[in-house]
Amino acid sequence: MENSIELTAAAKQGSNPVKKFLRIRETGLILIILALFVAMSFASPYFLTWVNMRAMVMAFAVEGIVVVGMTILLISGGIDLSVGSVTALAMVIAGSLFLAGVDPWLASLVAIAACTGIGAFMGFFVTRIGLHHFIVSLAVMVIARGACLLFTGGRPLGLFSLPPEFKFIGQGSIGPVPLVIIVFLVVVLCFDFMLRRSTAFRKVFYTGSNEKAAAYSGIRTKRVIFLTTTLCSALCGIAGIIYMARFGSAQPTFGLGMELNVIAAAVIGGASLNGGSGTIFGAILGAALLSVVSSSLALLDVSVYWQDIIRGSILLTAVSIDHYLNKKRDAGGKA
Repeated sequence: MENSIELTAAAKQGSNPVKKFLRIRETGLILIILALFVAMSFASPYFLTWVNMRAMVMAFAVEGIVVVGMTILLISGGIDLSVGSVTALAMVIAGSLFLAGVDPWLASLVAIAACTGIGAFMGFFVTRIGLHHFIVSLAVMVIARGACLLFTGGRPLGLFSLPPEFKFIGQGSIGPVPLVIIVFLVVVLCFDFMLRRSTAFRKVFYTGSNEKAAAYSGIRTKRVIFLTTTLCSALCGIAGIIYMARFGSAQPTFGLGMELNVIAAAVIGGASLNGGSGTIFGAILGAALLSVVSSSLALLDVSVYWQDIIRGSILLTAVSIDHYLNKKRDAGGKA
């Protein structure tokens, strides 16, 4: 009889939507973002305007595509410091080919293929030569940035003659929603679904959690690492093309510091630098948090000398709160 009562109470507790929400991995981030929204709605009358909301979403939508690739790579146990440089290189390659008379669509495909090749190049050195992701991607970061400066002479490439149908990728809208945001959502939903449901993508978690154990269980871990490294660079190429279409130019210095923002977004969202854990949804929430913080500092007219200090402090606080909530949730689950 007592067991029946306990089971009934447990069932009621499990069906409670509030408690279910509190057990979600990303609950801490959601609450932090909501708190910032409430605080900024009182601090600035411009924060909740459509113009500012659209600017915030546009600011992290394209970078969010890179965050998706970085998150998957982090889950597999890797890391990529070259994402900013590779994104800029995609713009430079496509822009240079277009100015040379190549169709912009073909030029974009070549640029994305080149970025995919860069990812495969890094994957080869990691899986076959045995070098660490950090060293390989650091070298590629410098090489790719140097290539951007070499191809352009250090000057931006003006691409104002791009056809309207191509510019539509970065500047157009379907109804009130910019196409950039739609592409971003499609990428996020597809990869989030595959990470959660696909058997093939589950191997990414197994590889990142314990590569040796995964290999003993029959998983081709080197292949998983190679593919995730390649995927990350390919998504950088796609993001670079969207940036080019959006701004109508190719900036050789574009993406400086992007790798730090992308890694921070993924880690804040729950991805471990040791591999084996993380979600696309959490990483996008991390990117959203960074975007809200940046927008808030700009609207509050905070000095640029203080912005990095404040941003870093907020990130540390966010990670600490998120860690505390998850630790409390895990303790409650064990109890």
